[in-house]
Amino acid sequence: MSTTHFDDFLKDAVSGDPGSDAGLNGEELFGLYTSWCLLNSCPAESADSLFEALGSRGIAPGRNTLAMTGPAAADYILASAPAIV
Repeated sequence: MSTTHFDDFLKDAVSGDPGSDAGLNGEELFGLYTSWCLLNSCPAESADSLFEALGSRGIAPGRNTLAMTGPAAADYILASAPAIV
């Protein structure tokens, strides 16, 4: 994942939430990332690549103060919600 690609993802879809106890877990981060890639018409990289890039920036899934934000957050939340019939 290029630096620009990853930085754009963080800038557009992730925000700090100082009140968060656990932050976003790995599944949430990857789901948010794939939603962001879909909305921005860019190819998503593997979960391993994402987590490696996160780690190089000091972000650990489940041990952070990150929250979802922006259109990718709405897309991910709607896509992962069970269908209401």
